[in-house]
Amino acid sequence: MSSPASYRHEHIYLGAHHDRNTRRTLWVVALTAVMMVAEIAVGTLTGSMALLADGFHMATHTGALAIAAGAYVFARRHAQDGRFSFGTGKVGDLAGFASALVLAVIAVGIGGESLWRLASPSTVDFGEAIPIAVVGLIVNIVSALLLMEGHHGHDHGHAHEAAHAHHEHEDHGHDHHHGGHDNNLRSAYLHVVADALTSVLAIAALLAGLYLGWTWLDPLMGVVGAVVIARWSYSLLRASAVVLLDVTDAQVAARIEQALKDEPVQIEDLHVWRIGPAARAAIVSVSAGPAIQEAQLREKLATVGELRHLTLELRQPG
Repeated sequence: MSSPASYRHEHIYLGAHHDRNTRRTLWVVALTAVMMVAEIAVGTLTGSMALLADGFHMATHTGALAIAAGAYVFARRHAQDGRFSFGTGKVGDLAGFASALVLAVIAVGIGGESLWRLASPSTVDFGEAIPIAVVGLIVNIVSALLLMEGHHGHDHGHAHEAAHAHHEHEDHGHDHHHGGHDNNLRSAYLHVVADALTSVLAIAALLAGLYLGWTWLDPLMGVVGAVVIARWSYSLLRASAVVLLDVTDAQVAARIEQALKDEPVQIEDLHVWRIGPAARAAIVSVSAGPAIQEAQLREKLATVGELRHLTLELRQPG
C-alpha cells in the first residue's frame, strides 16, 4: 500500500500576479485609511458634518479593501497547507463575495439617504464640501490606477515543473496561454471606482448647487450613484458565487470533449470547476475498449490549457 506521502504534492493555484496584487492592494488600503483618518479628524475639529460623513463612508471602503488584502495574505500563507484539498486559489473569490455584499450595503445606504434628502432638503455648505470631494477623487484615482493593470489584465497560473502520480489517476495540466479573472482584485477595484464615481457625481452636483442653485441635484446624483454601485455589486456577487458554488465551466468542459472527440471513447461523467484565477480542476470518467491506454488520453487532455488538476477514470470491459 502506498503511504500518504507518496501521493501528496503541491496544490498551489494562485495567480501569477498574486504577490504584486497583494502589494498594490495594501498600498490602496493605506491611502484610503489615511484619507479616512484625516477626514474624521478634521471633521471633528471643525464640526463639519460633510467631512465626518465622507470619512465614515470612506471607512466602509477601507474595511472592504482590508478584506481583499487579507485574502491575498491568507491565500499565500496557507498555499501549501494540506487542509485545503484544492489549495487556496478560491480565497480571493470568497473575499470578493464579501466585498460585493459591502458594496450592496453601501448602495442601499447612499440610495436611502439620497431619497430622504430629496424629500427633506437640507442645507449644504458647498464651499466646504467641494474641496473635500476633489481630494477624495484624487485619492481614488491614484488607487484605481494602482489596481487597474491587474484588474484589466489576465492572471496566468503557475505551471508545475513536473508531473505527479496519484493513486486515483490524478494528473496536472499546464496553463500557459489562458487567463482568468481575479475576483478579489476586481472587488478592490470596484470599491475605489465606486468611491470615485460618488466623488465625481458629488462634485458635479455641488458645483451646480453653488453656481446654479440646483440643490436638488445633489441627492439626485446620490440616487444615480447608488443604482450604478448596486449593479456593480450584483455583477461581482454573480461572478464570485459561480466560483464558490463550483458551477461547471462550460467552455473548458467543451474543450475537454473536443480533445477526446477523435478517440474511440465514451464520456460517461464530466465535472469541471474553477480552483484558482486561471486554474480548473476536472473529473473525467470514460469508457473505452481494451486497446485504449490511459496515457494516451492524458496526452490529449494535456492540450486543455486551463486544466491544472485532472482525475481520470478509465472504464474498460473485463
